[in-house]
This record gives sequence, C-alpha cells and structure tokens, in this order.
Amino acid sequence: MEPIHAQHLIEPGLVVLDISAADEATAHAVMTALEQRRATSGIGHVRKVPGEPGVEARMYADTRRLPAE
Repeated sequence: MEPIHAQHLIEPGLVVLDISAADEATAHAVMTALEQRRATSGIGHVRKVPGEPGVEARMYADTRRLPAE
C-alpha cells in the first residue's frame, strides 16, 4: 500500500483504514458495514499481493459525519 502522508489527514476526525482480510468477500462486507455507519470514500479496490495470503483494501472515513449527511 502507498504510505499515508499528513496532508491526507489535515483535520481531526479523518481516518485512513487499511483493511486486511482472508478473501475479497470479507473485505467487501467490512467496507459495506463501515460505509453504512460513517461517511466514507466507499467500497475501495481490493488487492491481492502475489505470494501473500489474503487481500488488502484501503478506505477513508470521516468520524464526525454520518453517511446521510
């Protein structure tokens, strides 16, 4: 994954979530659940690293806002 730089998180309440899961379906389920509870960047791209077990994904969230805002 790309490094997280300070400019990504310029305000309190903004977070970057790196998700590791056993499979793509699990990663999508987690991102869907988070998206229903907070304002997020949405379902992110799920990557499989060759030779490594599981998958990875990244999503951004604003803990100050609910998804309907």
